[in-house]
Amino acid sequence: MHVVIMGCGRVGSTLARSLEDRNHTVSVIDSEPDAFRRLGPGFNGDKVTGQGFDQEVLEKAGIRRADAFAAVSSGDNSNIIAARVARETFGIQQVVARIYDPGRAEVYQRLGITTVATVKWTADQVLRRLLPAGAEPDFRDPSGTIRLDQLPAPEPWIGHRTVHFQEQVGCRIAWIDRLGEGMLPTRESVIQEGDILHVTMREDNAPRAYQVIDRGPDDES
Repeated sequence: MHVVIMGCGRVGSTLARSLEDRNHTVSVIDSEPDAFRRLGPGFNGDKVTGQGFDQEVLEKAGIRRADAFAAVSSGDNSNIIAARVARETFGIQQVVARIYDPGRAEVYQRLGITTVATVKWTADQVLRRLLPAGAEPDFRDPSGTIRLDQLPAPEPWIGHRTVHFQEQVGCRIAWIDRLGEGMLPTRESVIQEGDILHVTMREDNAPRAYQVIDRGPDDES
């Protein structure tokens, strides 16, 4: 696939090199020519000097053959405008914008532009490591309806089948981290000590779900 990246800072240059390592073609746009030095001598993609929301600049970067566009400059306004131009003018479906303001990020997420709110993401990661399990999810969908939680295998449930955990808690185990590897649970899977469960549930069901998790299983049939 061909990817156009606006912004050649640390994020943009790292992303560009990672995509090239995976055999994708990349064009990088930045208003400062010196920024391209971050790409290193081994970068084979196109380097386009200009504003990433300028349609002529985007044309030079190959936006019409692009499969995806990432706006990762240091400015929210520039990223928002560029993402909308890529999406609405050139019809790019895979568009990601780096937005520092979490309030704005949520708005654009609802418009179909995937956003990465850097400060909020970092704060959320810290919160998840400070607060008890279930206090803050790993992920919420943009509508706020579904959440993904990570929790160590609850002691009352160790030795019980995952299918009964899901039925009684009212959730789904998306996958389990066990002994350093991910596994998809089956009907016969049993929760083991040391497991990390990645659980999806409705946000409005979370309080009840955690009550059941803490209480432990009812008698299984």
